Amino acid sequence: MDKRSLEVEAKQYIVTKLGTEQYGIDISFVDNIVRMTRITRVPKSQPYFKGIINLRGEVIPVMSLRLKFGLSDDEFTNATRIIIIKLEELGGSIGILVDEVKEVVTIADDSIEKPSNSNNSEKAKYLIGVGRAHDALISLLNMQNVIIEKDKEKDKEKDKELA
Repeated sequence: MDKRSLEVEAKQYIVTKLGTEQYGIDISFVDNIVRMTRITRVPKSQPYFKGIINLRGEVIPVMSLRLKFGLSDDEFTNATRIIIIKLEELGGSIGILVDEVKEVVTIADDSIEKPSNSNNSEKAKYLIGVGRAHDALISLLNMQNVIIEKDKEKDKEKDKELA
């Protein structure tokens, strides 16, 4: 029997906290993690879009995961971080606000429970599944759905403005 067929694929996730919930972000999307910095507001943007930051000369939009998921507004503390995400589909970077960055964990693909199809809640479309690390459940985020949807909504707004 081929040894490679027995090996299970595993990925590393950065574990973040939003309130009491833990979320995992595939480390391959993470470009940088920065301390909270001044965010410049942008008028007429989505409520979960906090504004923009200047990171080493690059202007990066920042969104609040708390507001995107319908949670209470962000409370900035010493633990608050902006995770810079790079997605090929974006052609650039976007920052997401989290309450805290806890650790990096490795989770095997076969230990991730996929969200059930019957669960069509707003949050479920943002998840690829739920993993377990150190006896804690971690909701694993589908970063494309979390971020790209925002751009679709912006496109709808632009279409309205042009009409």
